[in-house]
Amino acid sequence: MSEEAGPPASAARRERQQTVVMATITVLAGAVDAVSFLTMGHVFTALATGNLLFLSFAVAGEGQVPVARPAIALIAFVLGAAAGALATRGLVARHRHWFAAALAVEGALLALAGATAMWRNGSGSLTDHPDNLVIALVGFAMGLRADTALRAAVPGMPTLLVQVSLVRLIHGLTGATSATPQRRTSRVRLVATVVGIFAGGALGTLITPWGTGHALLTIATAVLIIAALNVLLARYRLLSPELIG
Repeated sequence: MSEEAGPPASAARRERQQTVVMATITVLAGAVDAVSFLTMGHVFTALATGNLLFLSFAVAGEGQVPVARPAIALIAFVLGAAAGALATRGLVARHRHWFAAALAVEGALLALAGATAMWRNGSGSLTDHPDNLVIALVGFAMGLRADTALRAAVPGMPTLLVQVSLVRLIHGLTGATSATPQRRTSRVRLVATVVGIFAGGALGTLITPWGTGHALLTIATAVLIIAALNVLLARYRLLSPELIG
């Protein structure tokens, strides 16, 4: 950024870049959950709330999802979040490309899940024969993503949840008296989160006919591309080096 542009322009540029990056990975999170729910035995891997409810239904003797699948997804999610918290702490302290590194590991795990699905079950859907190992791998990757989003701390963009963002958006629209730049940025981010989850769900639904393995590999490729671009563009100063930490 040129010196003439000044700090305000640099800050605005950084906010735009954060919004684009986080909105993109929000779409991919929605796609992961669509693929998980529609092709892996009606289980979520990113939406922990849904799995907790499915688990409670199963424990109470109701619902169509057995105890094992939501339990495995939840445990894997928690372990992924814990692993992310431990692994990225040192990178953040040393000001390394921790965000890109976390996305790269997430993409690798999703790719491993896709390859495992194809190796163990062929190129079709796992709907009729859910694979607990694949569920665990994707759940672990999404737990890692949850820690990444929490550590990034971009306001209004958790990438995995929509409820709070939706309520904050409604609250802002009904209570704000003036459209300051900060409020406009907040609204854009909240809208991007809500629309991103919806768009990701639609995208994931559209690619489910490709089969579970191919769908996961496609999403993994997109995550890895974002991680690589984050490093390359920062290196050539086309992206703010302090984009997300």
